Amino acid sequence: MNRRGLLAAAWLPWLGACAGLATRPPPDLTGRLSVRIEAAEQAPSRSFSADFDLRGDAERGVLRLTGPLGATLAEVRWQPAGAELLDAQGNRNYPTLDALAHDLLGESLPMAALIAWLRGRPWSGAASRARDDGFDQLGWRVSLAALAEGLITASRDRAPAVTVRARLEQPS
Repeated sequence: MNRRGLLAAAWLPWLGACAGLATRPPPDLTGRLSVRIEAAEQAPSRSFSADFDLRGDAERGVLRLTGPLGATLAEVRWQPAGAELLDAQGNRNYPTLDALAHDLLGESLPMAALIAWLRGRPWSGAASRARDDGFDQLGWRVSLAALAEGLITASRDRAPAVTVRARLEQPS
C-alpha cells in the first residue's frame, strides 16, 4: 500500500466516528407516562396512561405508546413538515405535534418542551426559570426532585389544570 493509502486507512475510522457522532440521535427514553386533565367548565376530568418508548428530539422522532399487556396503542411520528398518528382508527396527519396532542387530549400540551423535560432539562425554545426542585417554563412547573428515581412531573395550574407524570426506566 502506498503512503496515500496508508494515510487514508488511518484517517477513515476517525472520520467515520466523527460522522457517527454528528448524526447519532439522542438516547432513547422508555417508561410510563400519565396525563391528567382536571374538570373545567363543561368538560369532565380526563386521564390517560401508557408505557412509552421515545426516540428522537423536538424536531423529529417517534413515540410509541403501549398498553399494560404490551399491545401498541398508538405510534406518533413527527418531523418539521408535520406529525402523523397511527392507531386503531388508521393514520391521521397534523400540521404540528401540538395540534396532534390537542386533538387527542382536548387540551394543549407543549410537546417539543415535554420532550426536553423528559430528559430532565428546559426546552431551548423558550425562557425558563430555575427552582430548587426543577424549573418553570411556558406556564408549567417541572419538578425534577425525584429524577434520581426516574420520576418527572410537569404541572400547569391554569384551568383546566394538567399534570403529566413520567416514570423513566433506569438504564441498566
